[in-house]
Amino acid sequence: MVLRIRMIAGLVLALAAAGCGGRVATGQVNYSVSATKNYTKGLKSLQQKDWIAAAKYFAFIKARFPYSKYAVLAELRLADAEFGAENYLRSVDGYKQFIKLHPTHHMVTNGYGQFRIGEAYYKMLPDDFWLLPPLWEKDQSATADAGRALQQFIRKYPKSPFRSKADKMLLKVKKRLAQHEWYVATFYWKRKKPMGTVLRLRRLLDRYAGTDFDPDALWLLGKAYVKVGMLKRARATWQKLVKNHPKSRRAKQAKAALSNLSG
Repeated sequence: MVLRIRMIAGLVLALAAAGCGGRVATGQVNYSVSATKNYTKGLKSLQQKDWIAAAKYFAFIKARFPYSKYAVLAELRLADAEFGAENYLRSVDGYKQFIKLHPTHHMVTNGYGQFRIGEAYYKMLPDDFWLLPPLWEKDQSATADAGRALQQFIRKYPKSPFRSKADKMLLKVKKRLAQHEWYVATFYWKRKKPMGTVLRLRRLLDRYAGTDFDPDALWLLGKAYVKVGMLKRARATWQKLVKNHPKSRRAKQAKAALSNLSG
Protein backbone atom coordinates (compact mmCIF):
# COMPACT_ATOMS: atom_id res chain seq x y z
CA MET A 1 0.00 0.00 0.00
CA VAL A 2 2.83 2.39 0.87
CA LEU A 3 4.52 1.64 -2.44
CA ARG A 4 1.25 2.23 -4.31
CA ILE A 5 0.74 5.59 -2.60
CA ARG A 6 4.29 6.63 -3.45
CA MET A 7 3.76 5.66 -7.09
CA ILE A 8 0.53 7.63 -7.25
CA ALA A 9 2.19 10.63 -5.62
CA GLY A 10 4.96 10.40 -8.17
CA LEU A 11 2.39 10.34 -10.96
CA VAL A 12 0.67 13.47 -9.71
CA LEU A 13 4.00 15.27 -9.39
CA ALA A 14 4.98 14.19 -12.89
CA LEU A 15 1.74 15.52 -14.29
CA ALA A 16 2.24 18.79 -12.47
CA ALA A 17 5.77 19.12 -13.83
CA ALA A 18 4.66 18.32 -17.35
CA GLY A 19 2.09 21.09 -17.43
CA CYS A 20 -1.30 20.81 -19.04
CA GLY A 21 -0.80 20.91 -22.78
CA GLY A 22 -1.10 24.68 -23.05
CA ARG A 23 -3.98 25.01 -20.58
CA VAL A 24 -3.52 26.44 -17.10
CA ALA A 25 -5.29 24.00 -14.77
CA THR A 26 -5.92 24.43 -11.09
CA GLY A 27 -5.46 20.86 -9.96
CA GLN A 28 -8.02 21.57 -7.26
CA VAL A 29 -10.25 18.71 -6.14
CA ASN A 30 -13.32 18.25 -3.96
CA TYR A 31 -13.56 14.60 -3.06
CA SER A 32 -16.92 12.91 -2.63
CA VAL A 33 -17.94 10.03 -0.39
CA SER A 34 -18.54 7.52 -3.20
CA ALA A 35 -16.33 5.96 -5.86
CA THR A 36 -18.96 6.73 -8.50
CA LYS A 37 -19.01 10.47 -7.84
CA ASN A 38 -15.22 10.71 -7.65
CA TYR A 39 -14.92 8.85 -10.92
CA THR A 40 -17.42 11.21 -12.55
CA LYS A 41 -15.42 14.18 -11.27
CA GLY A 42 -12.23 12.62 -12.59
CA LEU A 43 -13.77 12.19 -16.05
CA LYS A 44 -14.90 15.80 -16.01
CA SER A 45 -11.37 16.89 -15.15
CA LEU A 46 -10.07 14.86 -18.10
CA GLN A 47 -12.57 16.61 -20.39
CA GLN A 48 -11.41 19.97 -19.04
CA LYS A 49 -7.76 18.95 -19.56
CA ASP A 50 -7.02 19.37 -15.87
CA TRP A 51 -4.72 16.35 -15.81
CA ILE A 52 -3.51 16.98 -12.27
CA ALA A 53 -7.01 17.06 -10.77
CA ALA A 54 -8.00 14.00 -12.81
CA ALA A 55 -5.00 12.05 -11.51
CA LYS A 56 -5.87 13.03 -7.95
CA TYR A 57 -9.44 11.80 -8.27
CA PHE A 58 -8.43 8.49 -9.81
CA ALA A 59 -5.62 7.98 -7.30
CA PHE A 60 -8.11 8.67 -4.50
CA ILE A 61 -10.45 6.01 -5.87
CA LYS A 62 -7.67 3.44 -6.01
CA ALA A 63 -6.62 4.20 -2.42
CA ARG A 64 -10.07 4.53 -0.79
CA PHE A 65 -12.17 2.14 -2.90
CA PRO A 66 -9.74 -0.61 -3.96
CA TYR A 67 -12.46 -3.25 -4.45
CA SER A 68 -14.80 -1.07 -6.47
CA LYS A 69 -15.17 -1.55 -10.21
CA TYR A 70 -14.16 2.09 -10.45
CA ALA A 71 -10.76 1.26 -8.97
CA VAL A 72 -10.05 -0.81 -12.09
CA LEU A 73 -11.29 1.96 -14.36
CA ALA A 74 -9.21 4.46 -12.38
CA GLU A 75 -6.06 2.56 -13.43
CA LEU A 76 -6.98 3.11 -17.05
CA ARG A 77 -7.88 6.75 -16.53
CA LEU A 78 -4.58 7.43 -14.80
CA ALA A 79 -2.94 6.35 -18.06
CA ASP A 80 -5.33 8.70 -19.88
CA ALA A 81 -4.20 11.53 -17.62
CA GLU A 82 -0.57 10.77 -18.45
CA PHE A 83 -1.47 10.76 -22.14
CA GLY A 84 -3.25 14.09 -21.86
CA ALA A 85 -0.25 15.62 -20.08
CA GLU A 86 1.92 14.41 -22.98
CA ASN A 87 3.82 11.94 -20.78
CA TYR A 88 3.44 9.43 -23.57
CA LEU A 89 5.94 6.81 -22.44
CA ARG A 90 4.37 6.79 -18.97
CA SER A 91 0.95 6.40 -20.55
CA VAL A 92 2.21 3.46 -22.63
CA ASP A 93 3.39 1.75 -19.45
CA GLY A 94 0.01 2.40 -17.86
CA TYR A 95 -1.95 0.97 -20.78
CA LYS A 96 0.30 -2.07 -21.00
CA GLN A 97 -0.13 -2.72 -17.30
CA PHE A 98 -3.91 -2.38 -17.58
CA ILE A 99 -4.02 -4.83 -20.50
CA LYS A 100 -1.84 -7.29 -18.61
CA LEU A 101 -3.85 -7.16 -15.37
CA HIS A 102 -7.33 -6.99 -16.93
CA PRO A 103 -7.24 -8.90 -20.24
CA THR A 104 -11.01 -9.55 -20.25
CA HIS A 105 -12.06 -6.00 -19.37
CA HIS A 106 -14.24 -4.43 -22.05
CA MET A 107 -11.81 -1.51 -22.42
CA VAL A 108 -9.23 -4.10 -23.41
CA THR A 109 -11.38 -6.36 -25.56
CA ASN A 110 -12.71 -3.42 -27.56
CA GLY A 111 -9.12 -2.47 -28.40
CA TYR A 112 -9.02 0.81 -26.47
CA GLY A 113 -5.88 0.07 -24.46
CA GLN A 114 -3.86 -1.17 -27.42
CA PHE A 115 -5.11 1.67 -29.62
CA ARG A 116 -3.96 4.26 -27.10
CA ILE A 117 -0.52 2.68 -27.03
CA GLY A 118 -0.29 3.12 -30.79
CA GLU A 119 -1.67 6.64 -30.54
CA ALA A 120 0.88 7.52 -27.85
CA TYR A 121 3.75 6.43 -30.08
CA TYR A 122 2.16 8.35 -32.94
CA LYS A 123 2.03 11.49 -30.81
CA MET A 124 5.76 11.17 -30.16
CA LEU A 125 6.67 11.47 -33.84
CA PRO A 126 9.04 14.38 -34.45
CA ASP A 127 7.60 17.51 -36.00
CA ASP A 128 8.99 19.09 -39.12
CA PHE A 129 10.66 22.47 -38.64
CA TRP A 130 12.35 24.61 -41.24
CA LEU A 131 15.52 25.12 -39.19
CA LEU A 132 16.05 21.38 -38.86
CA PRO A 133 16.65 18.62 -41.43
CA PRO A 134 13.48 17.43 -43.19
CA LEU A 135 11.54 14.66 -41.46
CA TRP A 136 12.66 12.02 -43.92
CA GLU A 137 16.31 12.69 -43.14
CA LYS A 138 15.85 12.17 -39.39
CA ASP A 139 16.11 8.97 -37.39
CA GLN A 140 12.94 6.96 -37.89
CA SER A 141 13.03 4.72 -34.82
CA ALA A 142 10.07 6.52 -33.20
CA THR A 143 8.13 6.28 -36.45
CA ALA A 144 8.88 2.56 -36.66
CA ASP A 145 7.66 2.12 -33.06
CA ALA A 146 4.40 3.83 -33.96
CA GLY A 147 3.98 1.65 -37.03
CA ARG A 148 4.54 -1.57 -35.08
CA ALA A 149 2.13 -0.56 -32.31
CA LEU A 150 -0.61 0.44 -34.74
CA GLN A 151 -0.17 -2.70 -36.81
CA GLN A 152 -0.37 -4.79 -33.66
CA PHE A 153 -3.61 -3.06 -32.72
CA ILE A 154 -5.13 -3.66 -36.17
CA ARG A 155 -4.02 -7.29 -36.16
CA LYS A 156 -5.48 -8.00 -32.69
CA TYR A 157 -8.62 -5.88 -32.90
CA PRO A 158 -9.67 -5.66 -36.57
CA LYS A 159 -13.27 -4.83 -35.70
CA SER A 160 -12.52 -2.29 -32.98
CA PRO A 161 -14.45 1.00 -33.07
CA PHE A 162 -11.05 2.72 -33.07
CA ARG A 163 -9.96 0.94 -36.26
CA SER A 164 -10.66 3.82 -38.65
CA LYS A 165 -8.57 6.25 -36.59
CA ALA A 166 -5.75 3.73 -36.43
CA ASP A 167 -5.87 3.20 -40.21
CA LYS A 168 -5.46 6.92 -40.83
CA MET A 169 -2.54 7.20 -38.41
CA LEU A 170 -0.86 4.10 -39.84
CA LEU A 171 -1.12 5.48 -43.38
CA LYS A 172 0.66 8.67 -42.30
CA VAL A 173 3.31 6.60 -40.53
CA LYS A 174 3.86 4.45 -43.61
CA LYS A 175 4.15 7.53 -45.81
CA ARG A 176 6.82 8.96 -43.55
CA LEU A 177 8.76 5.68 -43.50
CA ALA A 178 8.39 5.33 -47.27
CA GLN A 179 9.70 8.86 -47.75
CA HIS A 180 12.73 7.99 -45.64
CA GLU A 181 13.41 4.86 -47.72
CA TRP A 182 13.09 6.94 -50.88
CA TYR A 183 15.51 9.50 -49.52
CA VAL A 184 18.09 6.81 -48.74
CA ALA A 185 17.57 5.06 -52.09
CA THR A 186 18.14 8.26 -54.06
CA PHE A 187 21.14 9.04 -51.83
CA TYR A 188 22.74 5.78 -52.97
CA TRP A 189 21.71 6.36 -56.58
CA LYS A 190 23.31 9.80 -56.73
CA ARG A 191 26.52 8.33 -55.35
CA LYS A 192 26.56 5.60 -57.99
CA LYS A 193 25.78 2.74 -55.62
CA PRO A 194 22.97 0.96 -57.50
CA MET A 195 22.86 -2.14 -55.28
CA GLY A 196 22.21 0.04 -52.26
CA THR A 197 19.42 1.65 -54.27
CA VAL A 198 17.99 -1.77 -55.10
CA LEU A 199 17.92 -2.88 -51.48
CA ARG A 200 16.23 0.28 -50.19
CA LEU A 201 13.64 0.39 -52.97
CA ARG A 202 12.74 -3.26 -52.51
CA ARG A 203 12.25 -2.56 -48.83
CA LEU A 204 10.08 0.47 -49.64
CA LEU A 205 7.90 -1.53 -52.03
CA ASP A 206 7.66 -4.57 -49.75
CA ARG A 207 6.72 -2.66 -46.60
CA TYR A 208 5.10 0.57 -47.73
CA ALA A 209 3.37 -0.13 -51.03
CA GLY A 210 0.42 2.11 -51.76
CA THR A 211 1.94 5.28 -50.31
CA ASP A 212 2.24 7.23 -53.59
CA PHE A 213 5.90 6.32 -54.06
CA ASP A 214 5.20 3.17 -56.09
CA PRO A 215 5.56 4.56 -59.65
CA ASP A 216 8.80 6.43 -58.93
CA ALA A 217 10.17 3.56 -56.87
CA LEU A 218 9.44 0.99 -59.58
CA TRP A 219 10.96 3.21 -62.24
CA LEU A 220 14.17 3.79 -60.33
CA LEU A 221 14.34 0.16 -59.22
CA GLY A 222 14.28 -0.93 -62.84
CA LYS A 223 17.12 1.47 -63.65
CA ALA A 224 19.12 0.20 -60.69
CA TYR A 225 18.60 -3.40 -61.82
CA VAL A 226 19.97 -2.47 -65.23
CA LYS A 227 23.04 -0.92 -63.62
CA VAL A 228 23.83 -4.12 -61.72
CA GLY A 229 23.19 -6.32 -64.78
CA MET A 230 19.91 -7.86 -63.59
CA LEU A 231 18.02 -7.28 -66.80
CA LYS A 232 15.27 -9.85 -66.25
CA ARG A 233 14.37 -8.20 -62.95
CA ALA A 234 14.48 -4.80 -64.61
CA ARG A 235 12.03 -6.00 -67.25
CA ALA A 236 9.69 -7.53 -64.66
CA THR A 237 9.81 -4.37 -62.56
CA TRP A 238 8.96 -2.06 -65.45
CA GLN A 239 6.21 -4.41 -66.65
CA LYS A 240 4.70 -4.23 -63.19
CA LEU A 241 4.90 -0.45 -63.34
CA VAL A 242 3.10 -0.33 -66.67
CA LYS A 243 0.42 -2.76 -65.50
CA ASN A 244 -0.28 -1.28 -62.08
CA HIS A 245 0.18 2.42 -62.86
CA PRO A 246 -0.71 2.80 -66.56
CA LYS A 247 -1.61 6.50 -66.29
CA SER A 248 1.53 7.63 -64.49
CA ARG A 249 4.29 9.49 -66.31
CA ARG A 250 6.69 6.76 -65.23
CA ALA A 251 4.64 4.17 -67.15
CA LYS A 252 5.41 5.96 -70.43
CA GLN A 253 9.10 6.01 -69.57
CA ALA A 254 8.97 2.35 -68.62
CA LYS A 255 7.38 1.42 -71.97
CA ALA A 256 10.17 3.21 -73.82
CA ALA A 257 12.82 1.60 -71.65
CA LEU A 258 11.32 -1.88 -72.20
CA SER A 259 11.50 -1.49 -75.95
CA ASN A 260 15.21 -0.71 -75.68
CA LEU A 261 15.98 -3.40 -73.12
CA SER A 262 17.82 -6.51 -74.24
CA GLY A 263 18.68 -9.69 -72.37
